[in-house]
Amino acid sequence: MERAARLRAAASGGDLDEEDLEQAAAEDKLQHKRRKVDDAAKADYLIRDAMARGDFDNLKYAGKPLPNLGDGHDPDWWIKGLMQRENLTGLGPKAILLRTEDAELDARLDTRWTEKQVREIVEDFNARIIDARRQLEGGPPVVTPTRDVGREVQRWRERKAAAAETEAAAAPEPEPRRPWWKRF
Repeated sequence: MERAARLRAAASGGDLDEEDLEQAAAEDKLQHKRRKVDDAAKADYLIRDAMARGDFDNLKYAGKPLPNLGDGHDPDWWIKGLMQRENLTGLGPKAILLRTEDAELDARLDTRWTEKQVREIVEDFNARIIDARRQLEGGPPVVTPTRDVGREVQRWRERKAAAAETEAAAAPEPEPRRPWWKRF
């Protein structure tokens, strides 16, 4: 580009020989041809060139429909995709988060070892439900019920006892060991 500008400037001043003038004219013709070619033809050329190089071979969705292409218009598609890709949790209205936590609370309690830990978790859960009901942030209403601490501890004990029972039933009885003097 710079060379073409220098050649034009020199041609207007008369400092060029015949060969340089021919080169400047050829570059002007080439630029004129490039301007005449429309964008669709350029895109078609670039696609064919990439296909010839093999840039489109072994693509992830080759021969498959693109995901989420036929769904209706969702203005929050990008944030939902980000949350799914990055595996982000804990984002959203408190009402929805409390519902999902309520569904997973029994499994979370089953991983605890003491009644004190179970009581603390259930009391914290109840406090967050009450706090969410008091705040007027908008969004869906908080319909998650609070849980009775004593009843949850009793259910936790029953689940632990049932798990211990099934574990004991599944484990084979060890063979009785002979006294050391009979082994000789």
